[in-house]
Amino acid sequence: MQNQLLESKTLSAQQIAVSLVVIMVVAILVLSNLWRSSSPYTQEVLALQGDATLGHAIFQMNCSGCHGLQAQGRVGPNLHSVAKRKSRPALIEQVTSGSTPPMPQFHPSPHEMAALLSYLETL
Repeated sequence: MQNQLLESKTLSAQQIAVSLVVIMVVAILVLSNLWRSSSPYTQEVLALQGDATLGHAIFQMNCSGCHGLQAQGRVGPNLHSVAKRKSRPALIEQVTSGSTPPMPQFHPSPHEMAALLSYLETL
C-alpha cells in the first residue's frame, strides 16, 4: 500500500513537471511571436497595402535564383502556399533575418517588403 502511494506521488510529480515544461514552451512561443509582430519595422510593413505586381518583380530580382522563377523551389524551398503555413509577421522575419542559411539577410524597405508579402500571399 505504501509503495502504491509513493508511486502515485512520483507519477503526480512527473505529470506536474511535464505540464510546467509544456506551459513554458507555449509561453516562449507566444512571447516570441508577440516580439516579432511588435517590431517597428514589422508594424510598418503590416500597416501598408502591398502591390503584388511590384512584389513579383522584387521576387524575380532577389529571390528567384534560389526559389525558382515560379517559386517552385530550387536551392530554396517551394513557396507555394507559404502564406498558409506562416503568419505575416513570421514571413517578414523569415525574409529579413537570414536565420536559415543559405538564405541571406534581405532588408527591403517597408514598402518593398509589403509588396513582396502581397506577392507571397498569391502563391
